[in-house]
Amino acid sequence: MLMAPLAGVMLVVSVATGPVVVEPQGSLSMTARQKTAAVEPLIKSATECIARAVAADPRFGTSAPDLGQLIVDSIAGCVAPVRAMIDGYDRYFGDGTGEAFFMGPYLDVLPSAVTKWVADAVR
Repeated sequence: MLMAPLAGVMLVVSVATGPVVVEPQGSLSMTARQKTAAVEPLIKSATECIARAVAADPRFGTSAPDLGQLIVDSIAGCVAPVRAMIDGYDRYFGDGTGEAFFMGPYLDVLPSAVTKWVADAVR
């Protein structure tokens, strides 16, 4: 449901922005926990951008919004933080891991993360 449109969007984003190759000092000697902590702000930034865009979409206020479609539509406005997250993940965990993370675990939890962010923002 969410994968095909997002795959298309990410292909366009990847081609349009290209990878940023910067090797952080000492990233090879970092533990998995340290690497995860290093990319956490990038993940949070991308997620918050998407959640803000979804919450601002007038379709979100309808009785049964298609959250998956709202997320897909929000990606275009969040290219910079999403690309930064993917590039950061590649930088710390190795080439190609950012796209794999985005298309796998990240997208798996994104709908619930957006729902939680919006609920917390309303409070």
